[in-house]
Amino acid sequence: MSAMNSFQNWLSKGKTSLQDSVKKYKNKDLLEAIVAGCAVVASADGNISAAEKQKMAGYLSHSEELKVYNMTDVINRFNHYAGNMDFDVTIGKQEALRAIAPFNSKPEIGRVIVGVCCAIGAADGDFDETEKNAVRDICKVLGLSSGEFGL
Repeated sequence: MSAMNSFQNWLSKGKTSLQDSVKKYKNKDLLEAIVAGCAVVASADGNISAAEKQKMAGYLSHSEELKVYNMTDVINRFNHYAGNMDFDVTIGKQEALRAIAPFNSKPEIGRVIVGVCCAIGAADGDFDETEKNAVRDICKVLGLSSGEFGL
């Protein structure tokens, strides 16, 4: 089974669980971590273009997993992290990973964060290696094995 097929299987099996988990853990810190992770994945190529921002905002506003959050808050926080990465990708990425790090002792919540980030990476139908590497970095911060997600 290819890595992409493995990821697709994980994603399809985990979709309902992911929705339930996001609803269960809805809070400001989780919102920050999810959106920070999305910004890291979106900036994986070192640049977040206007088209990528629009695609990300569109995905976030239509995502079943993220409907529990106010979309204005989600988009504002994404723009915050994306703006930091536009200014300096290394510093911006470190700030985003710091927003994710508080969940490293909570693997169930960490899996929610990684699941949403994987969904963002695969949203365009091409979960490329730079996006996978970004998600692997998020897994490291969370103390999770990237293999668990088919990466």
